[in-house]
Amino acid sequence: MKIGKLKEVNIRELWAHEQYDFSAWLAKEENIELLNEKIGLTLVDINTEAYVGSYRCDIVAVDETTGIRVIIENQLENSNHDHLGKIITYASGLDAKVIVWIVKEARDEHRSAIEWLNNNTVKDINFFLIELHAYQIGNSDYAPMFQIVEQPNDFIKEQKGNKSTDTMNKSQSERLEFWTQFNDHVINRGKPFPIRKAGTAHWYDVSIGTSEAKISIALVNKDSFISVELYIYDNKALFDKLYEEHDYIQKELGFDLNWYRLDNSKASRIQSKIDGLNFDDHSNYDALIEEAIDKVLIMRDVFKNRLK
Repeated sequence: MKIGKLKEVNIRELWAHEQYDFSAWLAKEENIELLNEKIGLTLVDINTEAYVGSYRCDIVAVDETTGIRVIIENQLENSNHDHLGKIITYASGLDAKVIVWIVKEARDEHRSAIEWLNNNTVKDINFFLIELHAYQIGNSDYAPMFQIVEQPNDFIKEQKGNKSTDTMNKSQSERLEFWTQFNDHVINRGKPFPIRKAGTAHWYDVSIGTSEAKISIALVNKDSFISVELYIYDNKALFDKLYEEHDYIQKELGFDLNWYRLDNSKASRIQSKIDGLNFDDHSNYDALIEEAIDKVLIMRDVFKNRLK
């Protein structure tokens, strides 16, 4: 057996220019997915021409599942103070909630700066510092790799803003345990959709290929059920179009749905319920999770073409 040796190559051999080469490469769907998998986002609406005053941000995008704005600043060299200032300027000017700074190598002082920002800004502002590397085995194709150097510390941010009671803290703990087990099931099934970091929120979102809607899984412990729904952000016409086909859609799905147009709200919801959730009894979690994953996949397949 012949075994090759992995060697690191200069990223400038792959991309000579940050804007015209690397940013253009990263903006492509198959490449941005590499970054999505690393930081747990689902970036869509990629824009490489976003100006803040006389400066231009490398990439501006939207996280499909949350709707928040994300900026990406690329630096194919060691991190420096100039780019640190730029990411703060861009975040302010573009009202971004997630800031991603990609560099060749992160200096210690900039690691500390990003860590400080994550620990001391409001809980909905998040900074990532990521190193970009590239590798090759023999004469193989180059393989780029993103390596997270600093990222948001969810525990610190949740604790800073946590004013809940002991009961709420127990609920948060139970949700974290459920989503951790949920992610294990998704991994065991070969990751049929991107995994989101397990947290204490009651929901877990899955992208569906459009910024108009998402599939959302929600834990409703007080009413003892799990909700799997198509969540339409702000498009009553889309809801009405889907409802016209509701008999065909439910037949394709193989299960009934609750259709909530929600006339007094921007959003609309198309929901399926899975009964049996009980935070005090985890004995049926495997079955609940498998059913939830099955419904996510079926709903994604049935709705995806209708949302194009």
